[in-house]
Amino acid sequence: MSKELNITPLNKWGFTFSTPLVIAGPCSVESEEQVMETALQLKDKPVDILRGGIWKPRTRPNSFEGIGSQGLRWLKDAGNAINKPVATEVANVKHVYEALRMNIDILWIGARTTVNPFAVQEICDALQGVDIPVIVKNPINPDLELWIGAFERLNRAGITKLAALHRGFSTHEKTKYRNIPRWNIPIELKRRFPELPIICDPSHICGTREYLREVAQTALDIGFDGLHLESHINPDKALSDAKQQVTPEAFGELMSLLQKRESLEENPSAENQLEMLRGRIDHLDHYLLEMLSERMDVVREIAEYKRNNNLAIVQPSRWTEILEDRLVTGIRKNLSEKFIKELFHAMHKESIEHQTAVMMKYDDNSVEKEA
Repeated sequence: MSKELNITPLNKWGFTFSTPLVIAGPCSVESEEQVMETALQLKDKPVDILRGGIWKPRTRPNSFEGIGSQGLRWLKDAGNAINKPVATEVANVKHVYEALRMNIDILWIGARTTVNPFAVQEICDALQGVDIPVIVKNPINPDLELWIGAFERLNRAGITKLAALHRGFSTHEKTKYRNIPRWNIPIELKRRFPELPIICDPSHICGTREYLREVAQTALDIGFDGLHLESHINPDKALSDAKQQVTPEAFGELMSLLQKRESLEENPSAENQLEMLRGRIDHLDHYLLEMLSERMDVVREIAEYKRNNNLAIVQPSRWTEILEDRLVTGIRKNLSEKFIKELFHAMHKESIEHQTAVMMKYDDNSVEKEA
């Protein structure tokens, strides 16, 4: 399995992009007038790529599923009117051929397609030998390897102008977001493939306009390479995803409120101070690991005592006592309740595994003696 990706940097895609890269436009191309007017109102806003959905994968039938191929010409004309490249989603081979025929500049693969390797491979086969940028949304489920697999397939087809689009993940959890961000997953993708541009889609993460600024700023704070936002001339009348779209004017206001963060390459003078602070973090991390190792030594002693006295590994009252006490202490020390619970649940799980190993070792010895 490939451990590296061949990635062409954004500044070599053949277009002039700002930093961060900004993609904007309607969720769906609904009419020639709608997409053209949206584009014209976005012309003086910080937009690098005009987006528009042509085919819309809807959860249930009898809803607006996109205007179809005729919208490709409208999208392309709107892009030409403001001198911007245009991007649209493709979900099958027919979409690819239609988009290429109309000279669409950039394609993206949606979350419902990324989750299906068969569909991704068919798109890759259709793109064999074509030099076109492809942006890949994360799969609907939080599966990093599946996401990476799509990039690997595209690489094998000769596509190197690649970017990732983080639009959040479906969940049964009740949260304020339409799709929970799970920032750790795109962060891990960036760690493994630092040359791969990652763009955030706050519109689909939020599902509502209320949290767009919060999510967009978080993405920039983390160091994402761009933003992807939906804009419509009359969002409340939009035929799809009305609640998460904003007017071009509101889009411009939102962008003016966001603060771009610099990389160390852009601000090298910060490196020395950061190195000092990072050194303290390194020292503390090693100390934490040492303490955790010592804690597990005690856990194994406890397991031996439980084994010798025929006691169960898990003692619910003791576990409840630990969790309640550490929550009080941790919150007092400015740690979040969520973090404390996750930390101690992880330690409890590790503790059970260590104790189980001790129990099993004793049982194996007993079997050997009997044999």
